[in-house]
Amino acid sequence: MSWSVEENARAVLLPAFDGLTLSDEMRRFLDGGGVSALFGESRSEYVARRMSDVRRSSETAHDIIQGIEAVRARSGTLLAAIDQELGGICRLHDLVSPFPDIHSGEDLSEAEVEAACARVAQEACALGVNLFLAPVLDSLPGSNPWLEGRKMSLEPARAARLARAYVTGVQSAGVATCSKHFPGFASVTGDPALDPQAVCDVPLEVLAAGAAPFHAAIAAGTAMMMVGPAPVTALEPRLAALRTPAIIERLKGPFGFEGIVMADDLDAAATLRGDSVPHVAVQALAAGCDYLLLADTGSQLSDVVRSIMAAVDSGMLSEEELGESARRIRSAAHRFESWSREKASNGS
Repeated sequence: MSWSVEENARAVLLPAFDGLTLSDEMRRFLDGGGVSALFGESRSEYVARRMSDVRRSSETAHDIIQGIEAVRARSGTLLAAIDQELGGICRLHDLVSPFPDIHSGEDLSEAEVEAACARVAQEACALGVNLFLAPVLDSLPGSNPWLEGRKMSLEPARAARLARAYVTGVQSAGVATCSKHFPGFASVTGDPALDPQAVCDVPLEVLAAGAAPFHAAIAAGTAMMMVGPAPVTALEPRLAALRTPAIIERLKGPFGFEGIVMADDLDAAATLRGDSVPHVAVQALAAGCDYLLLADTGSQLSDVVRSIMAAVDSGMLSEEELGESARRIRSAAHRFESWSREKASNGS
């Protein structure tokens, strides 16, 4: 099938919203070629690292199934994404089994963690979910208000074991993983979502010391890797990692990642640094990202699509490379939908 530039521009976007009801803008996005949605959390839930008591007491499995099916009915094939982090944010709260408590000090084996993650993914799959934006791989200690309460471990070797178990377990159940946040944010000076001057200011040797979890997730076959939202000063002092070609090349070259490269939230203050979301979207694609996370806010989806189309028209973006990124994302959607249906039919 031949896809238009406009359809491909929509296919590379992952819009996030914190409820289960589609906006008019989201309906237009899906009807015009969008294949993804992040069923996210509110800012207060994100900060608290847990879903609100109101949501937990009122939201049912049936609500999740209906919400995802309403999106899938418009898009056909769908990447239905959530944050379901081992030791961090879990969007599905009490609707699926809990992950093991990895911060309790109990020394769980990789096999135990893998089995627990597979069980969570199987239950999520039954609700229609097929993409977890997890695991969080950033591991080294340091001041980090952004990732406080979300790191799997402060020790890279342990984080690597957990990453391997998480990716293997979740993907064995038919749910894709998007590991995050490359190249590793051991320490940040502020919350990138709110602080435009937030940076990861660690030296290269600290980045290298924290690389083991990224290598482990890649070796385990993680479908996607998310690139972080703030500058990593040792590699590029001004632009966020997701806008930096050298960082994307580092992921694809020395780290050998061949999957889908996702840009973290485009409208984070440290990502924008005074620029517009449409401008950042084009720059992230030009830097080598395939897949762009952004909020369903106002006309933002349409604005970004128009900006991508204009960049292709002007030659700033390659039409062929945009089409390849869109193809990879559609292929992942087909793969994980088919995989999850097969596993459900087999009773696994």
